[in-house]
Amino acid sequence: MHCIIGSGPAGVACAKALLARGAEVLMLDAGIELEPERAQIVRELGAMKFSAWPDGSQARLQGETAPSHKGLPQKLAFGSDYPYRESEAHAVWRGNGASVRPSLALGGFSTVWGAAMLPYCDDDLENWPVRSKELAQHYRAVLAFAGLAAQRDDLEESFPLYSENPSNLKSSRQAERLLENLERHRADLRANGWRFGRARLAVRAADSPQGAGCVYCRMCLYGCPYGCIYNSADTVRAMQNGPHFKYQRDVIVTRLRENTEGVFVEGRHRRTGEPLSFAARRVYLAAGIVPTTQILLRSQNAYDRPVRARDSQYFVFPLITARRARGAQTEPLYTLSQLFIELNHPRISRRAVHLQIYAHNDIVGQVVRQSLGPLRAFARPIEERLLVVQGYLHSDESPEIEMTLRRNGENDCLELTARPRLETRRIVKKVLRELLRNAFRLGAVPAPPLLHLTLPGQGFHSGGTFPMRSQPKAFESDHLGRPHGWSRVHAVDATVFPSVPATTITLPVMANAHRIGAEKMD
Repeated sequence: MHCIIGSGPAGVACAKALLARGAEVLMLDAGIELEPERAQIVRELGAMKFSAWPDGSQARLQGETAPSHKGLPQKLAFGSDYPYRESEAHAVWRGNGASVRPSLALGGFSTVWGAAMLPYCDDDLENWPVRSKELAQHYRAVLAFAGLAAQRDDLEESFPLYSENPSNLKSSRQAERLLENLERHRADLRANGWRFGRARLAVRAADSPQGAGCVYCRMCLYGCPYGCIYNSADTVRAMQNGPHFKYQRDVIVTRLRENTEGVFVEGRHRRTGEPLSFAARRVYLAAGIVPTTQILLRSQNAYDRPVRARDSQYFVFPLITARRARGAQTEPLYTLSQLFIELNHPRISRRAVHLQIYAHNDIVGQVVRQSLGPLRAFARPIEERLLVVQGYLHSDESPEIEMTLRRNGENDCLELTARPRLETRRIVKKVLRELLRNAFRLGAVPAPPLLHLTLPGQGFHSGGTFPMRSQPKAFESDHLGRPHGWSRVHAVDATVFPSVPATTITLPVMANAHRIGAEKMD
């Protein structure tokens, strides 16, 4: 039996590969789920046409958010914080200028993610023991069950689709106007290292045997009642219908012990605290960077021994368009990322910079109205000109996070300490200057005073505490995610990434986990 720890995207991708080989798979997971009363509301609304929803239905699923001009609120799932719940009790961590949150939910952070899906290109895989060609078949395998909404455009030059028939999502009017401006000046922008196209998302855009397609209900940031946004919890439930897969919830794994015949998994019951143990031929750690790092350090008795995590600096700023998109507040649309822009020019950065463009959504509207205060009567024309840009830098140009396991009574604590880089803020400012330089071509101008740089780890693009190496040393892993000195334990999440490129992390995580799971070993 092969044991997978964690039910997020990495865990299900690894499980799918193992099952395809005919292996018996046991998935251990904390498995926290949406509260039954909220889940019932979601089921009821998901069974109706959007036009038939009773008044107030959207508000019931949105919950309470508190956005401000200083940043966006913690993203909830149907108004619930269950994706973040109990992490302080079971995966104890303490931030010192850093914030890398674990999730104990069934599905991990795919319950609240933005669904953005890009592969890594070879330029971003320097110092990796694997290349794009070795991941290609695994990208295809992952997209076959996760799905992809995308269109053929200039992004394909560096980022192949790895999908024969991606579905299409209808862009908002704001995004279409921006894209028209970019296309009009395509040659000049390309000469300056710009590549752009419609966002690639793990979203079911059209009706299929798996369910209804996107109905453009503007609910994406709160949760999709129709299940159109990919959630690895759905894959777990589907795998449970097969004879070779078993899912066991309420398990908190604490330590691994390996011998020549297999691995012993030690842990406790999430609710009762009762000790639990399991035996497996191999173990695949897919619990996320904080729990996976904790388990590996504890299993090696490596207390007070710091390891360094790589992080992709996340930053947010508004983009103000010259033209209003009248009716943006009520336009039927999806509210995930609409466009991707990749900036690759040495005057900006040694590495590519990734930008995701978001059109109007309710949270943006709240921020504008709060910021204007008594002048909120002017909110509508501002909202109709406002786009939001989320940006990411390569980990080579971002702060690192030092992670150290400390003894803390019965619950060890992973201490997270930010290690800033002086160049990070300079590069982000260069990105804004590049957009200002091209404001005429964009038909829009960024607002530098409203730039928000988040704490290291807050963008959820972190990894690399046990990086893969061709010849691993202590606290490094081989190309199959096996930490130095271990032969039957594999880390398959971002914990083993040698770097974290600026582009989206989930598809590469899933492809790499699928690659490791597909490898035939004794």
